[in-house]
Amino acid sequence: MEIARAAAGLFVNRGLRATRAEDIAQAAGIAPRTFYRYFATKEEAVAPLYAAGADRWAEAVREAPPGLPVPEALEHAVRHTLVPGRVVSASSWEWVRTLIRLAGTSPALGKVWAEVCHTSEATLAEVLVGRAGHVEQAEEAEEVEEVEEVEEVEEVEEAEEAEEGVAVGPHQLFAAAVVSAAVRVAVESWAATDLPPSGAQGPAERALRNLRALRGFAWAEGDTNVDRDAGRDAS
Repeated sequence: MEIARAAAGLFVNRGLRATRAEDIAQAAGIAPRTFYRYFATKEEAVAPLYAAGADRWAEAVREAPPGLPVPEALEHAVRHTLVPGRVVSASSWEWVRTLIRLAGTSPALGKVWAEVCHTSEATLAEVLVGRAGHVEQAEEAEEVEEVEEVEEVEEVEEAEEAEEGVAVGPHQLFAAAVVSAAVRVAVESWAATDLPPSGAQGPAERALRNLRALRGFAWAEGDTNVDRDAGRDAS
């Protein structure tokens, strides 16, 4: 990660074109040969930083309270990861802005960003499968009033263990792609402006608006929440 931070610092302060791989190696305190052992190009050096943000987002969705429906879990994760000061400081968001902008102007860096986003979608799909298991068990627990606390804990643990063994199907991949696009577009559209990272036009609020536009989306195949959402909106 030290190499990634050194690369990001140079990209932000000097610019992408003015930065060489050798400059990054020097800033990170390593030999150029060592740099090329890990990265084929200078643009690839910031991939760990891009990936760290994507991983934090997926992990926040995973760690949202087990009983939350998927839409609420996604909003919970947005507030946890995209609100300045909670995980990423406001000053660090300025770095994020610059790195996202550079990805939009450099095909090589844009490719790195796109690859990280694609990998994140696969991870999120696995998380959504696990969350579906959590919600199903929570709904079953509500119907059985005599469920003891120990049994509830065991059910959550079993769902977490099952998450790794459940195959991710096309529908989960599609759902993950839709969610990822909602958040990615929110961050990219904010990065294209000079607005502060907090407030109504910050990345968090933009992402929340995008997610709310997905009300009624079938998060699982055969999901009946679509009808419930439609009824809730009409009331």
